[in-house]
Amino acid sequence: MPRDIPPLAEVRRITEKKRDAWWTVMLVDPVATPLVRWIAKYTRATPNQLTWGAFLVGLGSAACFAQGDWRWLLLGAVLYHVSFIFDCMDGKLARLTGTGSVFGAWLDFVFDRIRVLVCSVALMGGQYARTDDVLYLWLALAVASLDALRYIDSLEIFKIRHGMRKQIKARMRAARKAENQAELAFMEDLLRENPEADLETDRDTVAPLEPVAPLEAAPAASAMEATPATSVTPAASSLETASAAPATSAAPALSATSALDGASAPGTAAATGAATDVPAPASAPARRRTAVVDLHQEFRRRFPWWVRCRNFLLRHRIRAHLISGIEFQMGVFIIGPAVDAVVATTVVSGVLLLIFELAIIYKLLLSTRDFTRTINSFETAAAPVNS
Repeated sequence: MPRDIPPLAEVRRITEKKRDAWWTVMLVDPVATPLVRWIAKYTRATPNQLTWGAFLVGLGSAACFAQGDWRWLLLGAVLYHVSFIFDCMDGKLARLTGTGSVFGAWLDFVFDRIRVLVCSVALMGGQYARTDDVLYLWLALAVASLDALRYIDSLEIFKIRHGMRKQIKARMRAARKAENQAELAFMEDLLRENPEADLETDRDTVAPLEPVAPLEAAPAASAMEATPATSVTPAASSLETASAAPATSAAPALSATSALDGASAPGTAAATGAATDVPAPASAPARRRTAVVDLHQEFRRRFPWWVRCRNFLLRHRIRAHLISGIEFQMGVFIIGPAVDAVVATTVVSGVLLLIFELAIIYKLLLSTRDFTRTINSFETAAAPVNS
């Protein structure tokens, strides 16, 4: 008997990510999401079974690549895309049916890495057997190395960002305990939860970011405003400064705002910071408002045009990281074999991947500077209180 599954529009809302790779958004989701709904409605398939299916189809793709002939390469490219569709469907099915597991996430990760390794060896090995050109052996090593490097780099960047967030949250909890002033949210979480926000043109969407009634003045707030590196300002002003045009001086990393329709991302702990220096009316009770920490403010100040590009992409669910591991794999294992230009597409895909990875590392460097200024602002604000 068919299970009760929501309509396709609701399934899309549940299963599709708010931000994803452009290849996935344009070439995978239109096929994968209806298939997931059909599987959930008429079968008892599990996410792990789809993971195994993706892995086995990927091995079939590798077997085709190993033949070396262009017709086999084309079939291998088609199978690799089918394998990737299944690979996306397992997560969608888990979100739709609530059957995800920690082991399933591990299995998906391991099979993905094995598939890339096996397919790179098979593709380049088949071309080496056909042409006896040792360049293909080096390309096999390069593809496997770049894939591993990308995952190691993303893991370390995640750990660093998580560590910065933990330190800021700890400082904000201490400030909340001492002053009982504001909640904490991170700018990137607010924007991630509301990807439709265009801070330059769509004022209706940005409206939830407008500041609430000011709090009563606090000594810590005065001290923080006196700090030139980072200060507390209404969120709307902070967002417009970060998005619309470069600031004339170092922009603050910490600002105060109301929560974006309650859309603080999961995992963003409540904590507090200082408020603005504007006193509240004597008859009105002080309202707690959210302190928004923006750890990408310097990047936005240096590259204001990128914010416009980002807003455009996010309105179409496409993440700003245009060449990630997904696009790299598709270039090597689909486009290259399909057009019989394995060397050229592999080199171009690898170079573009490295460029975007270096851009992410540079963005992390600027983010650590915002983090340092934010931490220093707490120490500066606490000094007069403790003296």
